[in-house]
Amino acid sequence: MAGLHRDTPVPSEIKLHQKSRLLELSFEDGQHFELTYEFLRVLSPSAEVRGHGPGQEKLQAGKQAVEIEKVEPVGNYAIKLVFSDGHDSGLYSWDYLYELGLNREALWQEYLEKLAAAGLSRDPADLPPPPPRPQGGCGKH
Repeated sequence: MAGLHRDTPVPSEIKLHQKSRLLELSFEDGQHFELTYEFLRVLSPSAEVRGHGPGQEKLQAGKQAVEIEKVEPVGNYAIKLVFSDGHDSGLYSWDYLYELGLNREALWQEYLEKLAAAGLSRDPADLPPPPPRPQGGCGKH
């Protein structure tokens, strides 16, 4: 079985390079891609990032230093990436990884333009602090 589409090549090798923060993919058709962890995180196929329909996408900012902590196989068609920021809900099918590899330059440029237009940054230090956690919570006064 290929990916979700019958004619999609299957990866013959998947390697994590922690120092350079790259996921290296070699496909059975000879294609070879190196995708940064940040690129994979900001273009996650999850509903959290893509939304549930057109116009519901959520632009990801501050992911420049994100790490991939684990790669988990999903059947014979995908992998699940577990990121250091806790994100782990996207399933990266062979089709999607292949598409990301083929279109990496254009997708990255589009992401950078959206980030700039929104006045956001790739640097996690530029993110606003999280809201304070509520006090109490047990229902007692």
